[in-house]
Amino acid sequence: MKVPSQHPLQSPAWSLFRKKWGNEVVETKYGTLTLHKIPLTKYKLGMFIKGPTPTKEMLEYLKDFAKKSNLIFIKLEPNTLKDESVINLLKQNHCVKGKTFFTPTTFWLDLTKKEDELLSSFKPKTRYNIRLAQRKGVEVKEDNSDKAFNEYIKLTRQTTQRQNFYAHNEKYHRLMWETLHPAGIAHLLTASFNNEIVTTWVLFTYKEFLYYPYGASSDKYKNVMPNNLMMWEAIKFGKKNGLKTFDMWGREPGKGFTPFKEGFNPEVVEFVGTWDLIINKPLYYLYKGFDTARWFYLKGKSSTGLSKPKF
Repeated sequence: MKVPSQHPLQSPAWSLFRKKWGNEVVETKYGTLTLHKIPLTKYKLGMFIKGPTPTKEMLEYLKDFAKKSNLIFIKLEPNTLKDESVINLLKQNHCVKGKTFFTPTTFWLDLTKKEDELLSSFKPKTRYNIRLAQRKGVEVKEDNSDKAFNEYIKLTRQTTQRQNFYAHNEKYHRLMWETLHPAGIAHLLTASFNNEIVTTWVLFTYKEFLYYPYGASSDKYKNVMPNNLMMWEAIKFGKKNGLKTFDMWGREPGKGFTPFKEGFNPEVVEFVGTWDLIINKPLYYLYKGFDTARWFYLKGKSSTGLSKPKF
C-alpha cells in the first residue's frame, strides 16, 4: 500500500465545494490552498491540506506567495508518510509543529486481499458482531436518495448532541454532498433495522482509495451491532469498485471510534504531521494565543453544560 497520487481534499470537486462555502481558493502549481481572513484585520492564514511532499522550491514559492497575500502563516499537512528528511526540511524553512487538522496517524486496510482473508484477520469479537447483525436482519445498502441523505442529517444532529462534540453544520454537509456526490466522490451507505435507518456513513472514493470521513448513528437498536456490519459492507463496497486501500480517516488512541476500527485489523500509518510555515512571527504567536484561548473557552462551556455544540 502506498500514498495516493492525490487526496480528495485536493480534488477539483473539493475546491468547488470550498468556493461555494465561501472560502477564497487559490490554485497553485503545487496544489490548492484555501485562504481564511482574520476578522477585523487585513491579514489571512492559508491552509494547504493533503498537498504533495514539500520541496525546497515549493516552500520558497509558498513563502513568496504568502508575503504578497498578507498571510501570517500557512498550515501544511502534506499527504506524505513520516520521513525525517522531509521533517528536517520543514524545520529548516521556518516551519513549526502546528495544531492538527487531521490526526497524524490513521488506519489503512488492504482491499486487494480476498474477503475471507480479511474476515479471518478481524478480532473475534468483531467477527461475532458482524454475524450477529446479519442474523438479526440488519440490512446495509448504498442509498444516495434525498430521503436517505435527510436521514443522515437527522442522525448527525442526534449524534453531535448525544456525544457533545463540535461538527460542521447542516448547511456544510448539504453543500458538501451536493458538490461531491455528482462528481462521483461521495457515496451514502445506510444500515436499517426493522425498516428504520439506524446508521448512515458518507464514503469518499478517489484515486484507488476508499475513505470514511463522516458517519452518524441512532442510539436505538445499537445492541444489533449495525456499525460492525456497516464497516464490513463498506469494505466490500470498496472491493466491488476496484479500490485498493481503505483509509479509515483518523486515529486517536483510546478515543472515540478508534477501538472499533482496531477490531478490523488495519495497518497504522503515520504522516509527517502538521506544520505551520511562519511568515509573520509576532502576529503568528499572537493569533495562536487567541485561538488557544477561544477553544479552551468553547470546550469549557461544553463540558460544564453551559453550551451545547450546534449542528
